[in-house]
Amino acid sequence: MLIEIREQAREDLKLGFQFYEEQAPGLGQYFLECLFTDIDSLSRFAGIHETVDGFHRLLSKRFPFAIYYTVVGDHVKVSAILDCRRDPSWIQRRLRRTSDN
Repeated sequence: MLIEIREQAREDLKLGFQFYEEQAPGLGQYFLECLFTDIDSLSRFAGIHETVDGFHRLLSKRFPFAIYYTVVGDHVKVSAILDCRRDPSWIQRRLRRTSDN
């Protein structure tokens, strides 16, 4: 499987990194390592996750984040990486905007 992390999802990772790095030095890097490990798992398990608002949703193993992605053939497109602690209506609006692009 070819995995593509779309631009908005990269921005989500940057924001998560900044948040956790402000909490404790090095925690932002650990956040990125964990999320990239979760994303890498999609090469084997893409498509098995629950569908939410038109995207498959993979819940991160270590952080309260969800990875929203689609599968087309052997191509995985990661469209958003969002903090699950956000207001559910905010997440839903964000996913709608993401799917419009």
